[in-house]
Amino acid sequence: MAAACPWAQRTLLVRGLKGLEDVISITVVHPTWQRTRPDDEDDQHCGWVFAAPKGSDETFTNSAGLGGPFPAHMPGCEPNPLFESKSVRDIYEKARDVEGKYTVPILWDKQKETIVSNESSEIIQMLNRCFNDFAKNASLDLEPENLKDEMASVDGWIYDTLNNGVYRCGFASTQRAYDIAIDELTDSFDRVANILQNQRFIAGDQITMSDVRLFPTLLRFDEVYVVYFKCNTRTVRHTPAILNYCREIYQMAGVKETVDMAGIKQHYFTSHPHLNKFSVIPRGIDFEALLKQPHDRNNYKKQKMGDEKKQVSGECSAMRAVHGL
Repeated sequence: MAAACPWAQRTLLVRGLKGLEDVISITVVHPTWQRTRPDDEDDQHCGWVFAAPKGSDETFTNSAGLGGPFPAHMPGCEPNPLFESKSVRDIYEKARDVEGKYTVPILWDKQKETIVSNESSEIIQMLNRCFNDFAKNASLDLEPENLKDEMASVDGWIYDTLNNGVYRCGFASTQRAYDIAIDELTDSFDRVANILQNQRFIAGDQITMSDVRLFPTLLRFDEVYVVYFKCNTRTVRHTPAILNYCREIYQMAGVKETVDMAGIKQHYFTSHPHLNKFSVIPRGIDFEALLKQPHDRNNYKKQKMGDEKKQVSGECSAMRAVHGL
């Protein structure tokens, strides 16, 4: 598990929201990618590695040998508890799964010693449906039948233009590719804001998997994507409907424990030497502190239509002022 990875955090969110922490254990890898076969000069693969044991004085640089040094042991990150492996790659090789990429998250079967799934969309569905006999919050259904159509409607464009859109901006190799990606991302960011001005969650009046998919991107937006991936046409902190939406989710039971902003920033800013040669980590604005402030979503359904219109108008005016529109 990588707390820094947005796709992996989805699984942590469902685990926390459902109350499965006592049933499904996790091992969190180190946020800074390393070469997974450092003794083999011909093997240049870089990826997720496990942390050193507590008390270790070992340090890491980035995969190009620059930056840091970063402690090889970090709070919340552990060595692999199952067998002597140094990297996520070792886990895949243990399971004889070497055809694809060595990605996280991994749902691991301790008895059969194999990978059940490495696809976050599959794992979150399993956690939502298959462990209710053990869940503290078994009544929570993140895929309610009455919101299936609404979820399907938002999931596609959110994935293409926001979840993946930030990467399309950040890894664009031409100006044209970046311009297309940032235009689509900006339009979708505003579309999310408009939806959240008119309803409590992205697919309706209750939290769903669509929120689980959206929240990790919004969580990283101001601290990472605005700076690192050049997604600087919008910010969450200056968009009231989105900021308060993020506050509500962050303050739900089991969610804030999935947020490791220091690890998130360290991963992004230290794992791609071609984007950040010396792995200098920007200080940022302490976005997580903003998420701890009170939100206004609890009374959302109680507002009269006239009050809702005033709120929408006010937020739209504020957003236009901030963005110079």
